[in-house]
Amino acid sequence: MDRSNQGEGTPKPQPVPDEELVHREYLSPNCDERTLPVSMLVIHYTEMDNAQVAIDRLCDPEAKVSAHYLISEAGEVVRLVPEEKRAWHAGLSYWRGHKDVNSASIGIELDHPGHRGGYREFSEAQFKALVPLVARIVKDHDIPRANVIGHSDVAPARKIDPGELFPWDRLAEYGLCLPKPDKLEQGDPFDNDAAFYLGLERFGYDVTEGHKAVEAFQRRWRPERIDGQIDGQVRAILFKLLLDRDRGQAR
Repeated sequence: MDRSNQGEGTPKPQPVPDEELVHREYLSPNCDERTLPVSMLVIHYTEMDNAQVAIDRLCDPEAKVSAHYLISEAGEVVRLVPEEKRAWHAGLSYWRGHKDVNSASIGIELDHPGHRGGYREFSEAQFKALVPLVARIVKDHDIPRANVIGHSDVAPARKIDPGELFPWDRLAEYGLCLPKPDKLEQGDPFDNDAAFYLGLERFGYDVTEGHKAVEAFQRRWRPERIDGQIDGQVRAILFKLLLDRDRGQAR
């Protein structure tokens, strides 16, 4: 672990002249070695007062949390942990068979007050900074679109970020995550809730707490109504996602 720029309190920012997408760097001590190759990218919000408060916490050894990048609402990109290291951003989590999501992922924190601080749209400057960063990361690590996900997807029982206002549809327009299915398939293979949960687990979710898993699915794929209920629309959306995956159209 490189502690060369760390002193008392938050490390001093270091210039990053060779990385055009990154404006500043604060190296957090909260990281360790990966045990898996990078295969996913997880998007979070900070739910803190401002970007500097979030950076202070992500660099605090006692907090035991971090992320690879933080993007301020003004669009400034701050690197906190080198991508080759395992940042501590996902916590207890699961996605597509991986229980150590931290080892298999890159974590990006978006400076945002979150649901507790007055949930609102994400800023345009922040989104414009996010797109090229995500594009570079998924290219470098060959991350499939289906594995560009939110914190709530990998930890549905605990987390709801980045939340229903995150513009997944706009990110999908750049080919950086899966789009919401628009033409839903006819028919419904899920003749009971248990079958739906099996399908949801097959797609990637931890369904240990079923209601929360459905809420997380809705938050990502039907954000206009999040009630945890398994209705015809969410069944149709999941069915289409699974069909696209089986047809090789979800890479």
